[in-house]
Amino acid sequence: MTILETRSLHWPDEAACAATAQRLAAHPALRDAFVELHGPLGAGKTTFTRHLLQALGVTGRIKSPTYAVMEQYPLPGCAPISHFDFYRFKDPQEFEDAGFRDVFGAPGLKIAEWPEQAQALLPLADLRIDIALGDDKPEDEPGEGERHVQLTAQTPRGVELLS
Repeated sequence: MTILETRSLHWPDEAACAATAQRLAAHPALRDAFVELHGPLGAGKTTFTRHLLQALGVTGRIKSPTYAVMEQYPLPGCAPISHFDFYRFKDPQEFEDAGFRDVFGAPGLKIAEWPEQAQALLPLADLRIDIALGDDKPEDEPGEGERHVQLTAQTPRGVELLS
């Protein structure tokens, strides 16, 4: 992993997650970036993605692509946003058969949850976001509680996104 710059954040609640998404969405460089989201089940990867896509102007239902592997969202005046969830990804041939190499080669924002499942097939992410559950997270309430977040810029575009 290439590390050019890191930033640590504390999200005491979902509003802090949304605020981070809004700040990131304000960067024009995001429109053609690749962002990886890491963290355990229930950490808030999909929640962060929803806030980010809404801040970018995506309207309508934003769902987790856990079963479809990829969901695309049109954005007026920009290339589509591609949201991947590789949690159930097992076969590298599926990456080729589904045309994901072409998607990653095309313009547009790419966001990948569980990228470690397809790591050998993916390009270097501009920005890696690691989300860890806080000590106050109630075991029986997924999505609740604080989060500790580390943003790692791995490319010059990633550094720009952190500015």
